[in-house]
Amino acid sequence: MPLYDTLEKLCGLAGPSGFEGPVSAVAKELLEPLMDEVSLDRLGSVIGLRRCGKANAKRLLLDAHLDEIGLIVTGIEEGFLCFAPLGGVDPRMLPARELTILTKPEPLFGVVVCLPPHVQSPSDYNKSVSIEYLRIDVGMTQEQAEKAIPIGTPIVYREGCFRLAGDQVCGKSLDDRACFSILLRTAELLKDQELDVDLYIMGSVREEVSGTGAIVGTNAVAPDWCVAVDVTHAATPDLSHPKDRTCELNAGPAIGVGPNMTWSLTDRMVDKAKTHEIPYQLEVMEGHTGTNGWHMQVCLEGIPTSVVSLPLKYMHSPIEVVSLGDMERTAQLLAAFVKDLGKEGC
Repeated sequence: MPLYDTLEKLCGLAGPSGFEGPVSAVAKELLEPLMDEVSLDRLGSVIGLRRCGKANAKRLLLDAHLDEIGLIVTGIEEGFLCFAPLGGVDPRMLPARELTILTKPEPLFGVVVCLPPHVQSPSDYNKSVSIEYLRIDVGMTQEQAEKAIPIGTPIVYREGCFRLAGDQVCGKSLDDRACFSILLRTAELLKDQELDVDLYIMGSVREEVSGTGAIVGTNAVAPDWCVAVDVTHAATPDLSHPKDRTCELNAGPAIGVGPNMTWSLTDRMVDKAKTHEIPYQLEVMEGHTGTNGWHMQVCLEGIPTSVVSLPLKYMHSPIEVVSLGDMERTAQLLAAFVKDLGKEGC
């Protein structure tokens, strides 16, 4: 399936942390034609296995998380919903935002209330309203809302994804469904290739709140190597990060360098990029990587781990932007990394 079609399918689904069921089901369906077996674990992560057919083969686990940031209903006041964040939600972008409230059997729609400029005081213009003071308007009375919307109902941004000019795609939950799409593409590139390691591909849950999906899945697989595939900050004109702490869009995947990445895996990533003439960038991660790689490296007795990142603009917003070209190059790099890994080692 073309990368954009995969993105459109996955990003159109609602799956905030802890409520990933619909996304996991579709991810499993997409992965099944490419692997020997695919299953859902107890937390809901999708784990696929392609066997190489060699006795005592080593195991490689590639991971990208399926969950997205979201909100959760905490109360109802005069028909308006109170809520708390699921993951790193920026309150500045919430006022006037359209939302999907994941009620059953059918979702409802709502909007975050906003104060019109006509009634704002001069001091209001430069203020960000804290989440605890924001409310969601669903068009209901108190009685109607209490009946229709249970406390604990999850909420996501309403938008899916759409194309911008060139090869760029914009939308919600590209962090990290763009990277799971990359793993699907990697499996496609390797479909007719002989492997010398057992390849596991995981779409993990709960990354945005805890990383427990990756921890449980990694402990179950017990791999010899892990690669966490996630997004990183792409440079934009207004980005506050120094230029040496951001990556460029359309310049290829970012290979993580630092104490929480195993150097032999990093070296192999760089070597494969050079050998196959795949554009790449180096991303220094001197501390917590902010990815599942942080957790995977300390599973069991410790697992050699690499982090490969897809440049993305406007992280944790409903308008995240990635490049389809970067996605394809990342898949090519991962496929090159997998090929002959058992023979060459790292």
